[in-house]
Amino acid sequence: MDQQSGKTVFVPVMDRDGKTPLMPTTPSRARRWIKSGEATPFFKKGLFCVRLNRAPSGRETQPIAATADPGSKREGFTVKSKAHTYLNVHAEAVTWVKDAVKTRSEMRRGRRFRNTPCRKPGPSVAMMGTEKRMPPSTKARWGWKLRVLHWLSALFPVTDIGVEDVQAATRKGKRKWNVSFSPLQVGKDWFYEEIRRMGVRLHLRAGFETKALRDRLGLRKTGRKLAETFAAHCVDSWVIAWDIVGGDETPDNRDLLCIQPIRPHRRQLHRLQPQKGGVRLPYGGTRSHGFKRGSLVRHAKWGLAYVGGVLKDRISLHHIENGKRLTQNARPKDCRFLTFNIWRFHCVAHT
Repeated sequence: MDQQSGKTVFVPVMDRDGKTPLMPTTPSRARRWIKSGEATPFFKKGLFCVRLNRAPSGRETQPIAATADPGSKREGFTVKSKAHTYLNVHAEAVTWVKDAVKTRSEMRRGRRFRNTPCRKPGPSVAMMGTEKRMPPSTKARWGWKLRVLHWLSALFPVTDIGVEDVQAATRKGKRKWNVSFSPLQVGKDWFYEEIRRMGVRLHLRAGFETKALRDRLGLRKTGRKLAETFAAHCVDSWVIAWDIVGGDETPDNRDLLCIQPIRPHRRQLHRLQPQKGGVRLPYGGTRSHGFKRGSLVRHAKWGLAYVGGVLKDRISLHHIENGKRLTQNARPKDCRFLTFNIWRFHCVAHT
């Protein structure tokens, strides 16, 4: 129990198979289980969890909602039951794909005019496929939201998923564009269909409905969209969850788990700019001397860190919270692998 705020932080619980989520428990009970050997502790993408080593005393679950407030740069997620708010996630959106695809296209075009290996020009990707083909940047944005919801559903026995239904920009007099070609509309349709395949109930709330819920509960949303505060985005995801499962009208947990996707530099033919003598060195990749980039490791000197790039026979390590490079000279044999990882994370306590 947090003595200052009076709230209880809950620990996700997994069944013996390590795949079936059970109802969360309190930290004190989790400690007793670990001490007696009834459970094994582990971390799953920054969140402390326990896995039972025995059959659970009960498998009954309560309705639990995982909800999302999409945004252009920051997003909010909440996991809540009628009795408790288990988790608030403040996430950074994937915003770099459009520029990366443009740079890739320019580099491929430039290689055709140099004496260097390149693929043969083919039909334009934009002219292939159906009308509902998604741009890469749109799929990356909605795919990120889907991965976060899959992660939450793997930790908690989620029965309902709620999403604030953002409206796509429309063009006057162009109904066909509005329905079939708007990237936002196409992305939403794909996202909602993937959620329905998860076997949970999908709840959509328009923006004005979310605002009405906030006003009804007396909650305010800050205009500082980039601030790591509950009132920036998680307040909207919380009121949607409250509307689905009910409960007390005041948030019992406003702490945040802030996550940011790690951007791996995909393997390129060479660097964008040549070195001295016109030599273009190879660049990128997702493996670093046996480690998948982004993996959490523990180093004797640098402690907990995640794996970055390579420099000859050494690897670089980065700070798990801010991504700052700690060293470029870590020997792979000095790094103990902990788990695969796809984002940076840190916690912000509500004061």
